[in-house]
Amino acid sequence: MPAFLPNETDLYAITDARLCRGRPLADVARALLDAGVRILQYREKKLKAGKMLEECRLLRRMTLEAGACFIVNDHIDIALLVEADGVHIGQEDLPVPEARRLMGQQAIIGLSTHTPEQAVAAVAAGADYIGVGPIFATQTKEDVVAPVGCAYLDWAARNRALPFVAIGGIKEHNIGEVARHGAYCCALVSELVGALDIAAKVAAVRRAMHA
Repeated sequence: MPAFLPNETDLYAITDARLCRGRPLADVARALLDAGVRILQYREKKLKAGKMLEECRLLRRMTLEAGACFIVNDHIDIALLVEADGVHIGQEDLPVPEARRLMGQQAIIGLSTHTPEQAVAAVAAGADYIGVGPIFATQTKEDVVAPVGCAYLDWAARNRALPFVAIGGIKEHNIGEVARHGAYCCALVSELVGALDIAAKVAAVRRAMHA
């Protein structure tokens, strides 16, 4: 299995073309990877499949060169075509066992969870890691559930049945609070891809998290 599950690195970057200030995806991804981000998830909800495949092929090459983990959100078919390291799926997507049948035993499968019960079910289903959140309110997803706050995060930190990544509304100004509640890895979207200086923002976020 590839390295850089969420318990092996601190930042997990997620793409969103709407938030990149008009910059090409390749430029944003290069800045993230050059800044030391070692998990990159491709999550684009508004593009046609052909365009997503083209962009994922590009990101797969870039992440291989950087020694980073590449995850595709939802689209198992595209993940297979580009030989991504894994997929991240939601509660209403294909069940984890079916995703595993398609992706194979070596693939990383992440699952979004919002409650301890869903986390326990993720363990039983064979997920490799879980997303814990949304911690705070977020506008980067249209179908997002209500924020879970830090109570579920506290539970996940105490139990740690699976590696987990905290997600949802996490910014430089609040990532320290998330870390204090036990998150070793945090997923960020707009705070990273929308930064004017991505390298500087990655460094600032890391300082705030580890402080």
